[in-house]
Amino acid sequence: MIPDSKASKQPRFIPFGYKLMITYMVFIIIPVIAIGYFSHSMYEDSIRVQTRNNIQGTLLQMKDNIEYKLSDVERISNMLYEDYSLITQLRIYEKGWDTYERTTKIVRPKFSIAVNATSLNIAMYIFLANESFPEIYHGKFLQERPDLLERNYNLYHLSRIEDKAWHRNFPAEQFGETMTWQRVERDEDFGRISLLRRLVDSQNPLDLNEIGFMRFSVRIDELFQGLDYSKIGEGSALVIKDEYGKILYQSGVLPEGEAHGEAEASSHLYLKIQESVGQSWAMTAYVPMTVMEQDSAKVRMFILLICMLCLIVFTFAGMFISRYFSIRMNKIVYVLNAFREGELHKRMGYRGKDEFGQIAAALNEMGRDIDHLIDQVYLTQIEKKEAELESLQAQINPHFLYNTLSSISRLAQFGEIEKLQRMVLDLAKFYRLSLNEGRTVIPIRSELEQVQAYMNIQTTKFGDAVSIFYDIDPSIIKYDTIKLILQPFIENALEHAWFGNSIHITVSGKLHGEDIIFKIIDDGTGMSPDKLKQIFDPVEGLNTGYGIRNVNSRIQLHYGSKYGVSIGSRPGIGTTVQIVIPAWREK
Repeated sequence: MIPDSKASKQPRFIPFGYKLMITYMVFIIIPVIAIGYFSHSMYEDSIRVQTRNNIQGTLLQMKDNIEYKLSDVERISNMLYEDYSLITQLRIYEKGWDTYERTTKIVRPKFSIAVNATSLNIAMYIFLANESFPEIYHGKFLQERPDLLERNYNLYHLSRIEDKAWHRNFPAEQFGETMTWQRVERDEDFGRISLLRRLVDSQNPLDLNEIGFMRFSVRIDELFQGLDYSKIGEGSALVIKDEYGKILYQSGVLPEGEAHGEAEASSHLYLKIQESVGQSWAMTAYVPMTVMEQDSAKVRMFILLICMLCLIVFTFAGMFISRYFSIRMNKIVYVLNAFREGELHKRMGYRGKDEFGQIAAALNEMGRDIDHLIDQVYLTQIEKKEAELESLQAQINPHFLYNTLSSISRLAQFGEIEKLQRMVLDLAKFYRLSLNEGRTVIPIRSELEQVQAYMNIQTTKFGDAVSIFYDIDPSIIKYDTIKLILQPFIENALEHAWFGNSIHITVSGKLHGEDIIFKIIDDGTGMSPDKLKQIFDPVEGLNTGYGIRNVNSRIQLHYGSKYGVSIGSRPGIGTTVQIVIPAWREK
């Protein structure tokens, strides 16, 4: 007797060989993991310190780059501030040709030399208290365009800025030291910032007299060009703020908490490093902790790889040792598993006179006995299955013949001899194809001819009220099928699915992978879910869906339970019958 699927399931257990391997590996892996953990902890702290120092060094390099550019602008201002000959010329108030000559030959050349003495694109504005010098400028004073004035200068009278807040509030002069960086006039509109500084008459050091004012406007992105967040890690952010906390320049995206003024919101996710820049600015770096952990992750990965390597080596060693001790047991398990899978021809080739030798001999003998018994039971089941198939096949033809003879009787009753003659000829053709020399399996071509003969009978009976459309893939014609699997569903639609004065039926056949799918679709009354359930799960005393179950049973008896009939239907819309059979040819 062959055990069923439930009885064949064996309880899960750890094989004998694995038990040996696990025991061996536990005493190896635990020390390896412990060593890896403590090694990682020791390295992690040192690597964090080293990573922080590396980032700090990068920030110092950025700071030096920015301060070099700031000092370069300050150097230009010093060229004018400390030029005693220029100061001497600026405090002379003579007019006429002498002033023109001093302007063109002394003053303007000095300004031109200064504004071009650097690689930065500076727009220079000079405001002189001595109004004997003429104003020389490009564009308009109120609507200035510093981007168009780069590497050039405008010369104005000091009176133009006396009422400006940035000039009025400028700090008291300390010789050689008083200067500030501010955004004035239209600097912010053009993304610029200006170095502001007085021109003073230092003839009397105790009483420094303002004789002019200098403004050097520089593009912020040029000034802070070296400020790049990618140099300290992806996801970082760099920002320069002035003495009032206003952002002058930003590289990268600020943490959400910092962007909204919530300094503590991101303190556990970002490392904040700050450096002073220039006289009063602050450069702040926001470095994600993930960047700090990158080097630590490398060490962690290295230790993990070492542990994995040890694990692989020890696993193979454990497998070899366990296989060495469990090879005899594995031979027995292999043959038993083969028997469970139905491979009863497997035998144990074991030599020896110990207990394992006796087990091998008993298993080989048992396999031969079970194989012989299964052959006998299998032949009996095949004979029973063929008998059931023939019985089901014999039930369908009388059912169709009964319906057709009833139609012929009605035609004879109404005296329609011509239609009656066509129906009788089509009926004869149908049964000639159906009998097919007693074969159960026929070509799909013959099955479709049977459907055509049947529909000729129905169109003779109903005329234009019945129409059928065929959508058949030519590639399925070469395969076989058991007979009479399509006609019963067409007959069922004509008997029960009429909705109005006409009905339309579509018969399709397609190749889908290794299966053939037939569909019979009608636009009839459809069926309710309860009626569909009764077809495949009939209630005692009701004979609903006998023909459908007949076809489904014949298909499953011949091809197996994975094939058969399925139905989809909605009341008032119609019904779709799907029939699935394998794409094969009978030998």
